[in-house]
Amino acid sequence: MRIDIMTLFPETVSAVLHESIIGRAAKKGIVEINCVQIRDFTDNRQKQVDDYPYGGGWGCVMMAQPLKACLDSILSDASQLRTRVIYMSPQGKTFDQNTARRLENDYDRLVLVCGHYEGIDERFIEECVDEEISIGDFVLTGGEIAAMAVADSVCRLVPGVLSDEQCYIGESHWEGLLEYPQYTRPEVWEGREVPEILLQGDHAKIEKWRRKKQLERTISKRPDLFSKFTPETKEDADLLREIEKDKKRIKLTMPLSYRPAVTGDIPDILKITDDARESLKRFGVDQWQGPYPERYVFEADIDRKECFIILHGEETAGFFTLSVNEEEDYRNITDGKWSNDLPYCVLHRSAVSAKYRGTGISAFMMKCVKQQCALLNRQVIRVDTHRKNKAMLKLLRDSGFSYRGNLIISSEEGHDPARQAFDIVLK
Repeated sequence: MRIDIMTLFPETVSAVLHESIIGRAAKKGIVEINCVQIRDFTDNRQKQVDDYPYGGGWGCVMMAQPLKACLDSILSDASQLRTRVIYMSPQGKTFDQNTARRLENDYDRLVLVCGHYEGIDERFIEECVDEEISIGDFVLTGGEIAAMAVADSVCRLVPGVLSDEQCYIGESHWEGLLEYPQYTRPEVWEGREVPEILLQGDHAKIEKWRRKKQLERTISKRPDLFSKFTPETKEDADLLREIEKDKKRIKLTMPLSYRPAVTGDIPDILKITDDARESLKRFGVDQWQGPYPERYVFEADIDRKECFIILHGEETAGFFTLSVNEEEDYRNITDGKWSNDLPYCVLHRSAVSAKYRGTGISAFMMKCVKQQCALLNRQVIRVDTHRKNKAMLKLLRDSGFSYRGNLIISSEEGHDPARQAFDIVLK
């Protein structure tokens, strides 16, 4: 790709476009960018390139003669190159990613004409310009900034300028959507954490998360763009339905925290337990379908300092129990085995208030579980859940737990005692 920029300020434009990524590509010969001084082609002895407009008015207009002479010189060696002459104009069609892709794909050479003052003689536009492009509905003092933006945007699409096409596929505007959020080290900066899913190494889940964020961001920030988007895959349609459900959920506007539960928290814990019991029943999960876990169970958990509550601001949003006592039933695992024989913590009773489901509280709770395990000087967490408890199964897998086998646990008479076993080894 060759780009010639007709300008009154070639040194300034060249200095910008021969730096960084585009500059390195130019040094390698992948792209060629030439900035040509229009003033060198004027017939005027004083090197004048502009004059007062016919009909009166403010300012001056660039003359057609130096522009045409400059263009003729540039195109004298065009040979068989597919060439496009573009005038950077506030009256042009607004430049976007699709335009950048079209220009890179359809042409070998672009000539970008930078106007100045009050514009250029209309006859040059009629005679020589193939297309007018604007970078937005505003007016600049000259076309140089717009030309640099177009040149940069087009050049970065040329094969070899970026290390891989994945560097720009998926970016904002590539397919009519905005890009997903990006993070780098450290994992925690001023109290803000990198999303857990990006730290787990599960590329399929990361790709799904990123796609959802693209959709969410476009809906929120650029509804005009999203109005033109049509989901073409089942995956996108499913994600859009998830986003619609998310809109109806409560927003987390207060700090999240956890602390040891006290006796005064028991009414909230029992209310959340009832929420979970009803949900499990609705989905046909034979877990917590008797009186268990009852008040005295949580009283004992609190006495042993094993019960913790999750707080959204000052409101109880969930709870969990974490014990360092070995679980007798875990010795009889079948169809697999535990990751190791190290001392472990057991995640027992845990639930999130119905009000907070789908808000990310569950993921926060699992982070608290891991943090509390580390405070107890343990590296391993074991847990079991019913095979039909899809919400818990998904939460465990999303939190980095691995399926280890099957268990038969001590349970209330008449209820299904079969459970699936999971564990995680903390770093």
